[in-house]
Amino acid sequence: MIQVLSTECSEEAKKVEHALHTEETLKQKAADEKAKHLEAIKEVEQAKWSFTREAYSKHKAEMVGSMMSLDKEKIVDAILSNTRSCRRYSKHEIELATDNFSEARKIGEGGYGNVYRCTLDHIEVAVKVIQQDSTDKTDEFLREVEILSKLHHPNLVLLIGFCPEMGCLVYEYMENGSLEDQLLNNKKRQPLHWFLRFRIIFEVSCGLAFLHGRKPEPIVHRDLKPANILLDKNYVAKIGDAGFAKLISDLVPDCQTEYTDTIVAGTLYYMDPEYQQTGTVRPKSDLFGLGVIILQLLTGKRPHGLIVSVENAVKKGLLFHVLDMSQTDWPLAEAEMLAKLGLQCTALKCRDRPDLDSEVLPKLEEILRRISCKADMRNPKPCAPAHFICPITKEVMDDPYVVADGHTYEHYAIEAWLRKYRTSPLTRRKLPNLSIIPNHSLRAAIQQWKNSSRAEAWNGQ
Repeated sequence: MIQVLSTECSEEAKKVEHALHTEETLKQKAADEKAKHLEAIKEVEQAKWSFTREAYSKHKAEMVGSMMSLDKEKIVDAILSNTRSCRRYSKHEIELATDNFSEARKIGEGGYGNVYRCTLDHIEVAVKVIQQDSTDKTDEFLREVEILSKLHHPNLVLLIGFCPEMGCLVYEYMENGSLEDQLLNNKKRQPLHWFLRFRIIFEVSCGLAFLHGRKPEPIVHRDLKPANILLDKNYVAKIGDAGFAKLISDLVPDCQTEYTDTIVAGTLYYMDPEYQQTGTVRPKSDLFGLGVIILQLLTGKRPHGLIVSVENAVKKGLLFHVLDMSQTDWPLAEAEMLAKLGLQCTALKCRDRPDLDSEVLPKLEEILRRISCKADMRNPKPCAPAHFICPITKEVMDDPYVVADGHTYEHYAIEAWLRKYRTSPLTRRKLPNLSIIPNHSLRAAIQQWKNSSRAEAWNGQ
């Protein structure tokens, strides 16, 4: 009996132990399931919070975008109300004029987009289009519109209109491209005549003086370089690309150094060294670029190492060694005057550079007077520079053409000569070919000289 009870107790104990083990297992499973449930709830809550934050960020971005669009529209309306000469073009008008931005109409690339040549309102224009990935430059676009729409000067590129929807600027078309093209990429063109080079730097200085003299706030261009100087059909120089231009409300004296946190804008080799170091910009900051351009006009070289090269040549009295060899009859005295002026403009410190209005412009005017016309004391009629005279007619040319011998002649005279002969009128040697090319650069120089001579004759009466 006792053995039976002991066996039963043992079996009951096993059952109890099994029950307890089963209970613990179930409790563990329940705990695991609860933990999973809590984790799922946590994930749902995080997802909700993440979605809410994303939705809020999206809403905030949309609000900011809407506010920016509204601000942009206000600026556009202000521009149109302040000027009658600047027109707003629609997206459809721009696309139609450019043949949907056809590669055939593309003529170059600006600071932040492609440039297309087309016709709008029966006028030949250049349309600069902001790149699709340059939306961060909207402020730059609006700044250029705002500044250029208010500026009118013979030596500033005229802004005809704009399209805010596409970020397009519509400029007058400049037939002879940029000064950089004429100086450095002119394989298919006649070299820019030295007379025009003197005139071009004077015109650029006039445009710059206009910007610096703007009231109540001067305008500093900050990116003056040959690529931003454009030439019209008569080789009149005009400053373009005012995207980096800055209004200066508080002028820092030239003798004072002030460090700012402003983002430096401009192009290496043309940028004021003091501006690069301190971030302080002032009108004389542009004079450094102007000085480099002067040296490039004289030498036809790229800017790297140019200042030192010209400085050494001037010190040694060997300037003619670095002058552009495409011009064989440089007026050396005037070229040296211009070189020294260019070197003064490229002084490292602003305070050491000449004043544009009181020093640079008067010096350029003096140089132009000396090369434009040297009066014969016995004859009040001005003497034309020798290179303006046709070797055949012995008269000032109206329509100069270059022949295979490298010399220039009056168009009708050289055509008559070539109908009879296959030799050079000057060297008498046989010409390699009978082709003739119009010398647009010299023609513009002659026209400028004629206009100057007429003005002097009128003033002398």
